[in-house]
Parts: sequence; C-alpha cells; structure tokens
Amino acid sequence: MVDTASVSPGSEPSQTAGRRALDEAIVAFRRGEPVLLDGENGAVLAVAAELVTDANLAQLRNMSSRRLSVVVTRRRAVALGLAPRNTLSGTVRITVASDLSAAVIRNLANPAASLGTQPPGLGPQPASAEPGALAAVALAKLADLLPAALVLWLVPTEAALARRRADFAVVGMDAVLDRRAATAGLERVAEARVPLAGAENARLIAFRPGDGGTEHLAILIGAPDPKSGVLVRLHSECFTGDVLASLRCDCGEQLQGAITTIAAAGGGVLLYLAQEGRGIGLVNKLRAYELQDAGFDTIDANEQLGFDADERVYQPAAEMLRQLGFTSVRLLTNNPDKVAALQRYGINVVERVPHVFPANGHNERYLNTKATRSGHFL
Repeated sequence: MVDTASVSPGSEPSQTAGRRALDEAIVAFRRGEPVLLDGENGAVLAVAAELVTDANLAQLRNMSSRRLSVVVTRRRAVALGLAPRNTLSGTVRITVASDLSAAVIRNLANPAASLGTQPPGLGPQPASAEPGALAAVALAKLADLLPAALVLWLVPTEAALARRRADFAVVGMDAVLDRRAATAGLERVAEARVPLAGAENARLIAFRPGDGGTEHLAILIGAPDPKSGVLVRLHSECFTGDVLASLRCDCGEQLQGAITTIAAAGGGVLLYLAQEGRGIGLVNKLRAYELQDAGFDTIDANEQLGFDADERVYQPAAEMLRQLGFTSVRLLTNNPDKVAALQRYGINVVERVPHVFPANGHNERYLNTKATRSGHFL
C-alpha cells in the first residue's frame, strides 16, 4: 500500500505510473502503432509483426537509416527454416532489406501464410536477439498477438528524439519482461453466492492481479475443511469448449464433470484461470485450430505460431488456494505438470485424482497428443 502522505501533490507513485505506461503500450501495440521500448543499454522501436502496414513500416524507416529487423521466437524461426533446431529457447533477429514489403513481414509472423522458401530480402544469417528484442516479443504475448515484432534499434540521439515524441507509447523493457514473468499479487475483490447445476451450494470469488491483468475466478463448492486435502480442479478458460460445447477438446466435459465430482465429494474448489488456449489467447487458439486442420497436432501448431507448447503458469492458482486457506489438496487432473507446478509453488498435492472423459470422434487426435507428447494420464 502506498503512503499517500509521502507523495507530493501532483505526483504519481512510480509503480502505478509503470503499470499505466505498460497498459498504454499494450493498447498501442494492438493498434499496430510503434512502441518505444526503453532500456539501460539502449532503446528500440517495435511494431507487432502481424500488424505491419506500409504506413507504420515507412514510419520506422523514416526514423533511422539503420536496418530494420524482424524478431521471432526461436520456435518460429525453426518452423520457418531460418534457425537450427539445436535449442528452442530465446528469440532470433532477422535483418530485412530496405525494400522488403509489409506483406512479407506479416507472413514471417503468420504460419497460415505459406512462405515455401525463404523470401527475398532477409539477412544472410539470423542472430540471437538482444534484450530489446526479448521485450518486443514479450509485449506481443501480453497483447495476445503472434510473438513476433518488427524492430528498429536506435542510436542514443534517435532514442532521445523518440522519447520526446507524443505519438509513441514509451515503456521500460524491464517493465515488459517483469510483467510477462509476474504472476503474483492477486487481490480478492468480489464474492457472491452462485448456485450451479449440480452444485447449488457454490460461491464465486474473483481475484484481480495487481498488474491489472484479467481476473481469475474460484468456485468454492460446499464448505471444504482446510485441514484436510481438499479436492481441487485447475481449469483454464476455454470459450469454445466451456461456452460453445465444442467437440474439438474435452474442456467443457472437464469443467462440468469437475463441478459435479466436487459437489458429490462434499465440497472443494474449482479455479477458473484466465489462460485461454493454453495461455496463447482465443484468437491465436483459432489460428492453431486452422493449422491443426492442415495436419499439425496441438503441440506443433502452437510451435508453428511461435509459442511454447503450453504457455500457462500456475503460480496464480497456488496463491488463490493460499488466500482461500488451502495448502494441501487432492488434485483433479490428468496433467502431471499441474501437480509439479503446485508443489513447486508450495501447495502440497497429497493425491492426483483422475479426470478422464471418452473421446467423441472429433477430439481423438487431441487426446492422443495429450497422452503421447504431453504425458497426460489418459
């Protein structure tokens, strides 16, 4: 909590100012506007690669005579054939020619646009990227965009001019990278009784991240005893499965089944986590679906987009459980990574309770990939 007595009139706590700057940068990035990423060792101007147009491309080229680069995750660079598959971590910087078109830059980010062979105008050998590039990709992920950016490294005089311009959102590189890594600081902000089909004695509790991100929800069913291993389900939101009853996944069945199972057990908790599409967002999940229809499995589709196979984090879940008073749980899951994650963040998982549903004819490959490549117990 900020001691307002120590803040001079008209000033603003630096933490709040930093969050505001980051929020403004995310909004600008989603609009396709250049964002100035400022750091101790330099500054870069970045535009989301999937939103590059002739106009913002010319805007960056007019800022400096230096060559522009497209920054992608190493997974995306491997998918493009522009980097060896010796490591899949970090980012890759691809220098582009001065006459490279906006359409080709967009295609570098978007696997739905088949490049076939390396397009003309790229640098001879992609290179591992500097912190500014890492921040640009992290900003794209925070904006729920494809993890790729068009980046211009600025010399000190150019950076000074860019900071004074009113048409660029400015944010510190550290703020972007910290926000991407930060998952704690949840505040319990609202609670209400919400009777559910199959669990009429239920309460819905909202937790808001301190960084202003999307709220996570807890469904508290019955009155579970904190002294015993409470039955818990971690459920990442799935609009298509939970709301539309999509048959491409088993999420809707898992959600309703968990509510019924927890109620039948006499009580427990379902955490509904704001991590759509294994953490890549709804739009990118639909892009992954398009790739799956073209023959890729779930993991390969995410990696073609430039994401990790699973971008979810479970520290918020551990913190929610602690705030609810539960530190020992029986986890309703088939995913060993969830068990390991909760243990890592200080929640004792005394038992893994299976949570399996039969295939429906549309999700057989999806479930098989879970079992054979992600290690799920199915």
